[in-house]
Amino acid sequence: MKRCFILLILLGIFSASFGQSRSLRAYLSHASFYAPEHGTYLETYLSILGKSVHFVKNDNGKFQGNVMVTMLFKQNDSIKNFLKYDLHTSEIDDTAHINFIVFDQQRLALPAGDYELDLEIADKNSGQKPFKAKDSLAINPDTKKISFSDIELIESFSKAPDTSPMAKSGYDFIPYQDYFYPQTVKKMTFYAEIYHAAELLGNETPFVVTSSIQSVETGKPIDNFFRIKREAASQVNVAFNEFDISELPSGNYNLVISARDKDNNEIASRRIFIQRSNPGLKYNTISLQNVVIANSFVSQMVQADSLREYIRMCFPIASANEKLFINYNLTAGNVLTMQQFFLAFWSLRSPADPQGAWIKYYNTVMGVEKEFASTNKKGYETDRGRVYLQYGPPNERIRETMNPDSYPYEIWHYYQIANQSNMRFVFYTRDLALNDYVILHSSVTGEVKNVSWQYDLKRSEHDKRPKDTDNQLYVSPYEELMFGEHTGEYYNLKK
Repeated sequence: MKRCFILLILLGIFSASFGQSRSLRAYLSHASFYAPEHGTYLETYLSILGKSVHFVKNDNGKFQGNVMVTMLFKQNDSIKNFLKYDLHTSEIDDTAHINFIVFDQQRLALPAGDYELDLEIADKNSGQKPFKAKDSLAINPDTKKISFSDIELIESFSKAPDTSPMAKSGYDFIPYQDYFYPQTVKKMTFYAEIYHAAELLGNETPFVVTSSIQSVETGKPIDNFFRIKREAASQVNVAFNEFDISELPSGNYNLVISARDKDNNEIASRRIFIQRSNPGLKYNTISLQNVVIANSFVSQMVQADSLREYIRMCFPIASANEKLFINYNLTAGNVLTMQQFFLAFWSLRSPADPQGAWIKYYNTVMGVEKEFASTNKKGYETDRGRVYLQYGPPNERIRETMNPDSYPYEIWHYYQIANQSNMRFVFYTRDLALNDYVILHSSVTGEVKNVSWQYDLKRSEHDKRPKDTDNQLYVSPYEELMFGEHTGEYYNLKK
């Protein structure tokens, strides 16, 4: 799966001899592919914010930055391949207004398997120590069945010249190096490859490739975000498409690409998580006009206030589009519209027994109310209540309320959440009497990520915490030595 993470290069602050440090910001992602004539290979995409680089004057009077990049790909501490190179910026006349990004793409052969990536990146002009980070990746094309490459999100593309060494399917791609799409981005372009269709289906055998944007909460495709394309099986087939996301509501989604045979049976698929921020959209109530409530369980729900509360209870498990209705349509919504929405909501989740699904959920909400309600929030409105309703009860729940060195906190451990294993949530509160624990950090895709969660649990003077030149709080590797309690131990407990 394509991975993307932010590297905050912040070393050097602890030594006064370095003076005021600048935060080198680098973004690294990667995607794996397969070439029939060469085997599996990995592409790495590195972007560095130009204004975070130290520039020095060359002999010609122009300014230039130089960053050294080292990547080691290891299995069981054995180096299987590596990249080491200097990345030079363009020469510029003036360093007062630097508003560009330094982008670099590399490609290297890497046999199928699981790898640990050791990354070292250093600004050669800053005099600071290099930053080191680790990541894991899996390259696992299955030659015994049809399989996909990773999905590459695309920033822009152009027709590649014949001499382009990094072209794929005749195009040069600039990757979109994040899974977050702000309102200003109107299109989502993506690329993936499909392997072994000719060998396993027969050369030129027709099959279908579908692309869809699906709700994380329901697993269902979003209306108007579905594409279908007929393909003839070859050594490598390509899924290259885009969606207009101007009307995609804010929320969490999966981009899913599937290969299906002539009988519409799924034979392979690949997905990637994305987030959309698109404030201002409204729910289209026209879609509810054909929902018939007669003789349904909601026909007896005629009290507007009660119906509104029932619908609000559903917010933790609602899709992005359903949340639009809950946020913007409840206050002025008439009883019939709310009945139609409520029936559609539960019919989507349990077509055979929507009433039974609602009653089961309602009973869970009542239990959440008893345990997690705070002085100013209902149980389903709290972070713990929402997580419990969305993901179910944790497999392990560790509570710490008596440690004088930390705020009261809980760590919830889920053995499995959808296709994610060994997931955790960290909740904490600064006032135990309120019983309102908020999410401090989670490893679950789409949830709050906070690399400094251990620091933030400390009962300490936060204004004394070191900051970078952009006033952003951070945690360095040295700060881990400051934690004398068991937060890390609890968090890293294995199943």
